[in-house]
Amino acid sequence: MEFRPVLNALMRNKTGLLLIVLQVAITLAIVCNSVFIILQRIEKVNRPSGMQEAGLFTVNSLGFAPDFDLEGSLRQDLVALRSIPGVINATTINSVPLSQGGWSEGLSDQSEAVPQDKRIRESSAVYMVDEHGLDTLGVKLVAGRDFNAGDVSPRTKDDKGTLHSVIITQALADKLFPGGAVGKTLYSSLPGKNGPVTVVGVVERLQAPWVGWDKVENATLVPQYSLGEFDANSSRYLIRAEPGRRDEIMKEAERKLGEINSGRIVRGLRSIEEVRGDSYRQDRAMTMVLTTVIFSLLAVTGLGIVGMVSFWVTRRIKQIGTRRALGARRFDIRRYFMIENLIVVGIGVAVGLVLTYGFNMWLMKHYELPRLAWYYAPMGALTVLLLGQLAVFGPATRATRVSPAVATRTV
Repeated sequence: MEFRPVLNALMRNKTGLLLIVLQVAITLAIVCNSVFIILQRIEKVNRPSGMQEAGLFTVNSLGFAPDFDLEGSLRQDLVALRSIPGVINATTINSVPLSQGGWSEGLSDQSEAVPQDKRIRESSAVYMVDEHGLDTLGVKLVAGRDFNAGDVSPRTKDDKGTLHSVIITQALADKLFPGGAVGKTLYSSLPGKNGPVTVVGVVERLQAPWVGWDKVENATLVPQYSLGEFDANSSRYLIRAEPGRRDEIMKEAERKLGEINSGRIVRGLRSIEEVRGDSYRQDRAMTMVLTTVIFSLLAVTGLGIVGMVSFWVTRRIKQIGTRRALGARRFDIRRYFMIENLIVVGIGVAVGLVLTYGFNMWLMKHYELPRLAWYYAPMGALTVLLLGQLAVFGPATRATRVSPAVATRTV
């Protein structure tokens, strides 16, 4: 088939041609970037936290009685929680991973006496736990040792306690001590200004509370328990239940804590599954919205092509009938309109590729999104081209049904 008749026909419908080209170009740009964002959000939501989340839940205690003994209550609570049938372990903890609220600290491989350009400094989430912390969280120790009872000390607002050891995540260890972290000295303000502590262990992974943080894999476990440093008479517990028994043990833990001491409020009973769901709610909502936008745009673009080609077929009844009278087969008529549509959509795709990368650069600048992977644009282009061919197939098939006699009567 010669392309000159196709191009001549298109030039006689410049407005329709321009509309379809712009629609295809905008659709391609939005769809490519939306799919990229959706897949990023899905990857973010599904990334492992490092914990055994299925059996984990948290509960808070807030004492209100005048003679409330926070330290005594904390020790009694932990013994009671660990004794519940089906509980694997329990620990006190200052903040919950993935909860969007916690404490961060600046850490360094050298003291402040060393020039700044000679030091490696990283920010890290800080979790205060006792010697049962790692087992309760279910994190995997890949180097060094766990905390023991002798490592753990109380921490108050006025007394930072005695701190000599910490456990850090592999991601943090790779940044601060690329050659191996166990036994290395870490400097921070945890035990006081510029106090040195020793890294005694490294865990494979444990995420920070802030799921949108770019250093979410940086976490430090500290063998301490807080005694009113942040909230007077308040304590938080993390409990790990046997598989399949979390929900029943959550109720039992709440009941037991209430029975032990009536001079407090037991509140904040939440599973880690619920914590994760709340923290990633916006990401899931964005995924749903963008998915709806993608399908809506593709549908509108497809319907636009159907409408425009149907209009062109109606205007060319005489031309189609003449071609049929001269011996054109049904296949030739269908091929004509599909090639015509392929040219139109192809021009739109070419413009859309430019818009796709331009839109991505704008998102990078204003929303700190990463660069669009190279394969999204060609895959999007193929999708739009296929959509165009599917959309034109119906109107092109109807054009093949035009007989020479019908065309003649339209003269």
